[in-house]
Formats: sequence, C-alpha cells, structure tokens
Amino acid sequence: MTAAKSFFPRLCYAAAHVVMKDDYASVPHSFDAPGTVTELGSHIDWEATIEYRRYLDSHGFGIAEAMDTAQRFSIGWDNAYRLIRECGALDLSVGMIAGAGTDHLEHIGSADELINGVVFQAKKIQEAGGDVIILPMAWLTEHDADEDTYVNVYRSIVDQLEGPLYVHWLGEMFASNLAGYFPGDSFYRVMSHAPSKVRGAKLSLLDAEFEIEARTRLLNDEQFILTGDDFHFASLIRGTGDAPMNEISINGRPVGIGDFSHALLGIFDGIAVPVSRAMKCLAEGDVGRYDALMAPCEVLGQCIFQTPTQFYKSGLAFLSWLNGHQGNRILINHEESMRDAAYYEDIYALAVKAQAISDVELAEERMKEWRSTNS
Repeated sequence: MTAAKSFFPRLCYAAAHVVMKDDYASVPHSFDAPGTVTELGSHIDWEATIEYRRYLDSHGFGIAEAMDTAQRFSIGWDNAYRLIRECGALDLSVGMIAGAGTDHLEHIGSADELINGVVFQAKKIQEAGGDVIILPMAWLTEHDADEDTYVNVYRSIVDQLEGPLYVHWLGEMFASNLAGYFPGDSFYRVMSHAPSKVRGAKLSLLDAEFEIEARTRLLNDEQFILTGDDFHFASLIRGTGDAPMNEISINGRPVGIGDFSHALLGIFDGIAVPVSRAMKCLAEGDVGRYDALMAPCEVLGQCIFQTPTQFYKSGLAFLSWLNGHQGNRILINHEESMRDAAYYEDIYALAVKAQAISDVELAEERMKEWRSTNS
C-alpha cells in the first residue's frame, strides 16, 4: 500500500455501509428471514456503494471495508471480497483496512480449519492492497474455548502473515454470539505475541475506561488502540491533548502514539464532514474548537447506536439518504425496519445540530417525503 496522505493527527478509518438498489424495497427479506448471499449481492447498488467510499476518502478518512457496518455477517464472503477488491482498486489517499474472517467456509470442524480460514482471507485482503484486521471468531465462543485456545489460535494466524495486522474485539451489544470473548488475560497475551506485526486493536466495547487502560498498557510495545467506541469517541481520540509520546511508521506513514486513541468507527460513515473539520482543528492545536465540533457528533452517535445497538446501520443509511448520496434508505434484509419513526426523527434533529447535513434543503424535502408515509 502506498504511504497515506492526510492532515489528520490520528489514523481515522470510516467503516462504510452498503447501498441497496431501489427495487430491493419490494423484496420480502427480513432480519428474521434473510436473503441468500447470492440474492443479496444481486440487489447491492455497487456503483453507489463504491462512490460512497470515494466520498469518505475525499474528506480524509481511510476506509474500513467489509466490517460490521457493511453488514458483513449477512452479506457473506463473496460479496465482502468484491467490496474489498473494488475498494482496493480505488486511488485512496489514506488507504483501506479490511476484515478477515471465515465466512467463505460452510463448516469449521477444528481450530486448524478456523486458523487456515482467517489466513486465507487475510492474504486475499493484502493482495487487494489492504491492511488486515482479524475479525472476531464466533467459533471460539460457540465452542467455549478457553484462554489458551484463544491465544494459540491468534498466534497461529499472526505467525503465517505479514504485518501490519490489527485485532478486532467486538462486544456482545453488536453481536450477542460474542459474549465472553477474550476470556481471562487472552487479549493482552495475543497482543504481546508479535507487536512488530500486530500494531494495534480495534475495541468496540463501548467501555471508555477499559479502552484507556488498554491503550496505556499497549504503549509499552508501541501498539495503539483504534477506538470503536461510538459513544465516547471524541474524548478518546483527543486524549489529554499532549504531544505524542513517540512516533512509529505504518506503511510509510508516521503515526504518533500516546495518551489518545486512533479510530475505526462506524459513526464516521455519517459524520465525515464535521469530523474532518474537527480533525483539522486538532492538528492545529485548537482543542476548544475540536471539542465544540465533536460534542454534538458524539450525541448523534449515541442516538444512532442506542439499544438494540446492532441496528445502528439504519441511522447511517438514513443520513446518507438525507444527504443525497443514495436514492433510498434501505438496508440488507430490511434492517431499517427494526427502528421506529421516533428514532429517525431524533437522528435528523441531532444531525442538523452536528452539522452533518450538507444540503439542508434536500434533507428537509426528504424528511417531508419520509413523514408522509411514516407519520
């Protein structure tokens, strides 16, 4: 991957959603009766989906591809791999990081098959020009794996790959089948195995206190946290406001590490414009202006990611539609129907306050259209 070019003082990856074709509105898929991978792929608006990644890139964000925000656990590997290939082929200024899992396998019969499956996808991501983030492996929780098994699985994966690599810890509020992930001290044991390869971890636990503890410990090995905390991201990214304690190189880009978090966030999908402004302020040392811009964005994030958290993509697609980036607000398996009208009204009001609406007139027209059928 070429060296990244960005004015941001932090690594900031936006996990991007998938846009659906208008005709998917009449397809009777649902969260409880999902479509097949092939059916879903035929209804993805690939052009609009990739164009949205260009939009995020234009505002200074790296792209986090084929993650939970792209409904990765519904679209399957074939569609995820197409996203990875097409995103990797773009001339992105900051680059791409993508999730490696095992959803190309129909069945996993052993830990060795699990390991080989992740390594297969990771190498495909690297071939496409992306960095690898190892997705959480539900097989481990489903088989009540103990601490040593977690450590051995991750170490075996890392040993077969080149860096940089990242580890993703996704909380059960996003995926209930991941309850109890990283038992005991397994997380820190995994991270300490090969820090020259495993450069950091994305924490999606909505636990700011633990994240601060983790990033402090990881600093000893010159590793960092990519915050996935869509509730408290503003203060976690800012940190103390002190200068970086050290500087490392990731793909030829100097990356400061210190008492702050870098970021890989789904909420960035919907607030690229105001966060881009805030990051410029942070780069210039204007912490007060940074806080003023980020505070309403954080309130919006808390609304979008409210319980049941896993349906946060509904809010992101809605914002993208309001801003004219897509012709509908539809999600895969119609997850947009899992939120009520009050949720969308709140998002609109908070998005205006967060300066996340680029074309107010268009947004007002679309809200009128939406209200006519949802009031």
